[in-house]
Amino acid sequence: MVGIVPDKNKSMGLNFKNEGDVLFMLGASQDCINASEYLYSYCGVKNSPAPYFDLDVEYQVQDLVKKLIASKLIQSAHDISDGGLFICLLESAMAGNFGFRIDTDEDFRKDAFLFGEAQSRVIVSVHPDQLDAFVEMIAETEVDFTNLGEVRGNEVVIDEKSYGTVDSYRVKYDSAIGDLMAN
Repeated sequence: MVGIVPDKNKSMGLNFKNEGDVLFMLGASQDCINASEYLYSYCGVKNSPAPYFDLDVEYQVQDLVKKLIASKLIQSAHDISDGGLFICLLESAMAGNFGFRIDTDEDFRKDAFLFGEAQSRVIVSVHPDQLDAFVEMIAETEVDFTNLGEVRGNEVVIDEKSYGTVDSYRVKYDSAIGDLMAN
């Protein structure tokens, strides 16, 4: 995507910035893996309905993110898209050289929570000193939000179980295309 950013002070990166920042998902989770990379690549389902999308909710979430950035209440922001929540968190972790610890929502299938590609969701990191102001701003909106966990160390920890280090994922991520071409 290409655009004009009139004030570079109001731009935002996807990389985690600080150990101890709190991770939130803006927008509601959906118990849905429709048309996801996970459903195609790991479950072998090639045709399925489009993932959840509501244009009004998308507008509300994006408007909130814009206000949070302008108010300097978030450290990073990354939309959930291809690969779902897990890949979104991993991309932010790799870009910032930090790991993360999160808890999944028991109301959803774990695979749908981690790999579903429902739209209108953004992961943000918030410095602990900004938590009160962050929550106050969100409370003034109708946008759902979930406290997922925190930026921590170099490990990927989900529901208190380690899934390796960010460095090990980076090696796989950076070499995937070359490895495929070599075979």
